[in-house]
Amino acid sequence: MNPFKNLLRVVPVLLIISAAVWAQEISVADKLAEALKLYGETQFDSGIAVVNECLKQPNLASKDSIAAYEVLSIINYAKGEEFLKIAVGYLDKISKIGPCVIPLPHEIWPQELRDTWYRILKAKESLSCTKEGESGLKTIAIMEFDNFSVGKYQEQLGFLSKGLADFFEHDFGKISALKVVERDKIDFVLKELELQKSGAVDQATAVKVGKILGAQIMIFGSITQLDDNNTRMIVRAVKVETSEIIASVDKQGKPEYSKMEKELVGELAKQLDIQVSDQTKSLLIEGGTESLDATTVYSKGLDYMDKYDYKNAYECFKKAYGLDKTFAEAKRKMEIYRPLAG
Repeated sequence: MNPFKNLLRVVPVLLIISAAVWAQEISVADKLAEALKLYGETQFDSGIAVVNECLKQPNLASKDSIAAYEVLSIINYAKGEEFLKIAVGYLDKISKIGPCVIPLPHEIWPQELRDTWYRILKAKESLSCTKEGESGLKTIAIMEFDNFSVGKYQEQLGFLSKGLADFFEHDFGKISALKVVERDKIDFVLKELELQKSGAVDQATAVKVGKILGAQIMIFGSITQLDDNNTRMIVRAVKVETSEIIASVDKQGKPEYSKMEKELVGELAKQLDIQVSDQTKSLLIEGGTESLDATTVYSKGLDYMDKYDYKNAYECFKKAYGLDKTFAEAKRKMEIYRPLAG
């Protein structure tokens, strides 16, 4: 069985193609699926050859060309530092077709390519892309959580700040009425504007970043763990235009952070008057983990990922999934970073 199969399911946008192309004997989607499978098996040159054949198709739609260049960029990047320039070159090709033709980057992109793409978007003044028909969506951005825990929990839960922001981003992304700004795009803007200092980013700074990224709502959160059995999570929503707090929710009890996060997403959506269908409610229940160890290891993996340390990131995601075989987010990240683990 191909271990990369599940990864193909999480990036369906890569395989969006026109009806005309579908009608061809060997479709663009077929070729890209084959190339991604080879990438997952670390057969990089074979994957590149398949995509190059794909690009020979006549009259490719812009979305199909973008999908092909995405895969070429990812595979070349995986070949090593000496291929970074080639990988970035394909991102430049995508930007010339149009940086906002489809929402980018996808989760499959390695972190360094994601940061490079944000620099390209910044140069084109396109960090915030609003597609036609999306004007009715609420754009929401989630900041990393503050950790006000005491004693040993301050250090033990240090990486959980990233993990909880990641969980909230993932679950809010399941709500069709919302457009969610990527966590790493927020970090990119903070770094580019030299606004990210040691310690927590204050609300005024975060709201400034929200305006740059076109967010209407900023989400701030904090955790305070006092002992092994007692913790509190507080989440508040701030209207970017006025900086006023428009919703606030909190949970107190056992340190079951993933469970608390999911409950707070639902409560916050209700306070914000965001309609959540029964189907979406079912989706919100899915994923996450009851294991605190799996949550903290996963969060540490995110920190390695942000530092382009893919080997250690992969090992953390693998360990998190090993601790809880139902932890879908850890499995997905593990599959993404396996080809880059060296």
